[in-house]
Amino acid sequence: MKEIILKVEGMSCGGCENRVQNAVKTIEGVEEVVADHVNCTVTVKANNVDEAVIKEKIEDLGYDVVE
Repeated sequence: MKEIILKVEGMSCGGCENRVQNAVKTIEGVEEVVADHVNCTVTVKANNVDEAVIKEKIEDLGYDVVE
């Protein structure tokens, strides 16, 4: 299992965290998602998932994934 940590801007509350977590969990192969609006991070534990797919899912919600 691979751990991916993304810096995400635009999350401002627990509701934002839940929205991101629920969306990313729908990606096949994702085992665990923890979004943290205070630290602006999303940590994903997944098997055989392309990081670009996760980024796209988060950006589709209106948040910015930064390098």
